[in-house]
Amino acid sequence: MTDIKERLLAIHQRIEACALTCHRDKNEIQLLAVSKARSVSDIKAAMSCGQRHFGENYLQEAQAKIAALSDPAICWHYIGPIQSNKTRAIANSFDWVHSVDRLKIAHRLSEQRSPEKPPLNICLQVNISAEPTKAGLAANDVGAIATEVASMKQLRLRGLMGIPRATSDFEQQRLQFRQLRHLLQRLQLQLPLLDTLSMGMSNDMEAAIVEGATWLRIGTAIFGPRPASNGAMPNYSPEP
Repeated sequence: MTDIKERLLAIHQRIEACALTCHRDKNEIQLLAVSKARSVSDIKAAMSCGQRHFGENYLQEAQAKIAALSDPAICWHYIGPIQSNKTRAIANSFDWVHSVDRLKIAHRLSEQRSPEKPPLNICLQVNISAEPTKAGLAANDVGAIATEVASMKQLRLRGLMGIPRATSDFEQQRLQFRQLRHLLQRLQLQLPLLDTLSMGMSNDMEAAIVEGATWLRIGTAIFGPRPASNGAMPNYSPEP
């Protein structure tokens, strides 16, 4: 718990320092703790430090944690790939979905979201590096799809998400994030309520902040190195 507390403090200090340097309000930048492959006790440790937003990549793992914690104060974000047969569970288990990259998936999420729940916050995932192995919409396709998604009753389109090509070059990091920012700015001419850029991880968060990130998806820098997988599902049951 002490390590997580210290790492969270360090992350917030990095955010504040970078925001000050690029003349941004630090309160515009929200921290999403990526908790995939992390234990319930790790999440509880982060919660004890005031963290309330957690991001998960895998539905089965996430559902076990959501049930184990059963805390309405937590806001759960789905940030992983979406299979068609998982959309009903994703639509009703999460508050945000950052990784919508197909119109079919958006339709299913809207149709399957319970009418008793508020609209699901949605980001469209864009393949900003145009890598053939990476998920996400091509930039040229985003406008038409965004317009249609914005009209779906049980969805609230918030903005865009992107994962850049891995590089340690700060200017190259900025260039990729800038492309996503410019794409959002063009969309805002037709959809002025869009307000979200989900971009930036542990190794490129400063570049993302400079280019306008509103959600930073941070895992390792909060929880430490990810434990090696032995092929078994971790135990996410509540602690005694």
